[in-house]
Amino acid sequence: MIKKHWWWWGGLLGVVLGANAQEIGSVDTAFQWLGANHKIVIEAFDDPKIDGVTCYVSRSRTGGIKGSLGLAEDSSDASIACRQIGPITIKEKFKDGEAVFTESRSLLFKKLRVVRFLDQKRNTLVYLVYSDKLVEGSPKNSISAVPIMPWAGNSARTTTP
Repeated sequence: MIKKHWWWWGGLLGVVLGANAQEIGSVDTAFQWLGANHKIVIEAFDDPKIDGVTCYVSRSRTGGIKGSLGLAEDSSDASIACRQIGPITIKEKFKDGEAVFTESRSLLFKKLRVVRFLDQKRNTLVYLVYSDKLVEGSPKNSISAVPIMPWAGNSARTTTP
């Protein structure tokens, strides 16, 4: 019963915070007697300003009673892999370092962020995932690069429409 409520509240919290990721799957990493088990979760999201790119993020999710109630602070560990899944079209201008995805990692202050950069010299999109905290910050991060390539007869566009 607690697990069902946890996922419902977690989903609601994600909607409130603007998270737009789809959970692909998860694996339990530690059994908890009460509440949900600790997990590693894999989520996917499409870049909102660039058609043809999907990013996959793996991250830890704290279980137990605190985790089930949404009161636990998740670790800063995260990994990202972004891939071209169709013709790449940049729909609107963006600034380097602009947030593509943000998700809360604790009740207050700590967030998981994915930001995007364009390496024009190499015609490549670079995505960085990191976790921040209002006071401390976090050196833990991961990057993924997506070369902008033609797709099945379509030419890739690096300029805005």
